[in-house]
Amino acid sequence: MPEPLIVDGTPLHYRTDGARAHPCLVLCNSLGTDLSMWDAQAEALASSFFVVRLDTRGHGQSGTSDAPFGIDRLGLDIIALLDHLRIERAAVCGISMGGLVGQWLGIHHPQRLTALVLANTAARIGSGEAWQARAALVRRDGMGAVADGAAARWFTPAFIERETATVAGMVDKLRAQNAIGYAACCEALAQADLRSEVPAITVPTLVIAGEHDPVTTVEDGRWLRQQIAGASLATVAASHISNVEQPQQFTALLQAFLSQ
Repeated sequence: MPEPLIVDGTPLHYRTDGARAHPCLVLCNSLGTDLSMWDAQAEALASSFFVVRLDTRGHGQSGTSDAPFGIDRLGLDIIALLDHLRIERAAVCGISMGGLVGQWLGIHHPQRLTALVLANTAARIGSGEAWQARAALVRRDGMGAVADGAAARWFTPAFIERETATVAGMVDKLRAQNAIGYAACCEALAQADLRSEVPAITVPTLVIAGEHDPVTTVEDGRWLRQQIAGASLATVAASHISNVEQPQQFTALLQAFLSQ
């Protein structure tokens, strides 16, 4: 069992795979999911990397609190985890909200990063009003209010029809999510706008965009590539959670980039 991690009074659940002697890769999950969303990547990459996964606070088996927090708190949780594991530098791959966390780390803690992968994300995701409205909705009505429509936001219709068990499993986990923790992350997203700061990122960066992503579009990916010096852009034939919809293609992009 991993040594317990408590940050800012909140217990955070994490998992490691692979040998500590390997280069470290940290995987940051999206809103409404947990570290299991990275199972395919962890299995494929653990022979070459020390893979570290964290349930974002308010998600999965990690705790939450009533105090509001921002993207900076989620980024500092990653720094705390690296310190806890005595890891000086790591590659970070984040998807959607996790990608915003990755951007924040690239801006504020580049000395801790070897590389950055920003998947299905943007420097500003959605609008503050929409995130505040979603937070209020789940605080009032619970997670069922957002779980019912999640599959259509996350995956293409073809994937939903073909991989019914995978989709149902992820929606069930969303429905069981802590509503207070989910709402707190929505409120963090409402405040998160890194558009003016993204050009400060200097670590090697790969941007991955889903060709059918209605949430963070290919155009959002192009914008990030243009703003981050030396960044490259790859597209995946998927919607918003591209690492689950196209695990082999996503993993191959990740492995090729990190092996450079």
